This record gives sequence, structure tokens and C-alpha cells, in this order.
Amino acid sequence: MKIKSIIFLFLITMFVTNLSSQQTSWSEKYGNTLNIGLGLGYYGYVGHSIPVIHANYEFDVLRNFTLAPFISLYSYSDNQYYGNQNYYYHETVIPIGVKGTYYFDNLLNASPKWDFYLAGSLGFAITNSYWDDGYPGDKNVYQGASPLYLDIHMGTEYHINNKIGIYLDLSSGVSTIGLAIH
Repeated sequence: MKIKSIIFLFLITMFVTNLSSQQTSWSEKYGNTLNIGLGLGYYGYVGHSIPVIHANYEFDVLRNFTLAPFISLYSYSDNQYYGNQNYYYHETVIPIGVKGTYYFDNLLNASPKWDFYLAGSLGFAITNSYWDDGYPGDKNVYQGASPLYLDIHMGTEYHINNKIGIYLDLSSGVSTIGLAIH
């Protein structure tokens, strides 16, 4: 958790430092974009990757910077033998929050077909977890998802045309590939 906090603070510091050098108008807009993706999340308490559905909607805030409210969904089951019977543990998690994204296209002199970014997500996770009826064992075997959702990202988008793009978002928690609708 410390490394995530340090990287998140670094991104915020970089953003604030660049505010004074930004112009009030800019030609490229990144916002007004619906991003819908599928991916994999790795959560240490689960021990393996889990399929994830993710959606966010980006709004331009400043030059090269957007904010995007997001929602994700993942669900999984695991089992525990107790006596001669197999019992299942089920968990569904819905992270909700805001993703702040800084685009480096100008710095990298990227083609208009490409976007490159670093981002940080902050939010909370709504969790529903339960054991099969009748499980008599320790119900605290799984620690479950943290209520605080914190993630760092780096990614790219390729613009197929001015309305549709495909993106790859690699992150410390949930990595997705998806469709961007401008």
C-alpha cells in the first residue's frame, strides 16, 4: 500500500507542478469519452486473476487532464472442505470512484491516432460475501476486499476514427482492454 501511495502522490505533484505552465485553451480534447472494457484483476487475498467488467466516463478538466467517474464489477467463488462436504464462499465486489488521467501526447509528440497516459483511481468497494448455507467452519478464512479502492494505471488508446478507439489500460489492480466511444 505504501508504494501505491507514493506513486499516487508523485502523480498529483506532477499535475500540480504543470498547472502553472498550462495554457487555458487547448486543441486536443480527451474527455466526453465513454470507456467500456473487460479485463483481469489480481487481488492478493484471492490468489489468482479474476475477470472484471469496467466502465468510466471521462470529462476534460484541464489541458491534458481528465476526471472519470468509474464503476467495475467482479465476482468469484472458492471452496473449503469441512468434514466430508464441500462448501463454497462467494464474493461480489463493485468498486466505484474517480480516475484522474494525465495524457503525455504533447510531451511525446505522439501521432493524433495515439494517446498515452498515467492515471490514478480512488474510490470505495461495495462488497457482498457469503458462505453456502450450513457451513460450520471459520467464516473468517477469507479476508475479502478492502473498502478503500486505490489503483495506479498506465495505458494507451488507438483512435480507429474520431468517434471510436480501442484502449489498453495496465494497472496495479485491474488491467483492461476495451472500446472508447468519443
